[in-house]
Amino acid sequence: MATTSESGLPIEPVYGPETARDWDPAEKLGEPGTYPFTRGVYPSMYTGRPWTMRQYAGFGTAVESNARYQQLITNGTTGLSVAFDLPTQMGHDSDAPIAHGEVGKVGVAVDSVDDMRVLFDGIPLDQVSTSMTINAPAALLLLLYQLVAEEQGVGADRLTGTIQNDVLKEYIARGTYIFPPKPSLRLTA
Repeated sequence: MATTSESGLPIEPVYGPETARDWDPAEKLGEPGTYPFTRGVYPSMYTGRPWTMRQYAGFGTAVESNARYQQLITNGTTGLSVAFDLPTQMGHDSDAPIAHGEVGKVGVAVDSVDDMRVLFDGIPLDQVSTSMTINAPAALLLLLYQLVAEEQGVGADRLTGTIQNDVLKEYIARGTYIFPPKPSLRLTA
């Protein structure tokens, strides 16, 4: 007896080899560490190295957040997860009237490459994996991060970490979207 998913797709109670007759594992599954990355981004995944340990942190100014990052690294953190304040998440400068009262409250304020320099001052970006929990201005903040890395002599190919680009999450769950969702999505037939 088939049931259906929330999307209305059929779900069989048991799947066996006959279910995958027209399914090409080389095309659809791939090898670990290769496209389409369904089996992980590294060939050995975490059997060859430990998980990255990150703590979501960022508050106040770039100076204050940098001090926390330095403390985390000194105590064994292998990755940083940057929490940005609400004005930064919404694409507003800290001195914008709409940002009044929110700057640095729920994360770090980053308005320029100078802020990004201070945020990562003394942190070797080729040795620390960085996650940036931000969506709409993600591309701009990634660029600022890459510029700081270049100044450290670290090429983009040596940077590790993640950045979000999930406009639907911001629209549906948080209400911190900048761009309306329809033009931000690619529709497929």
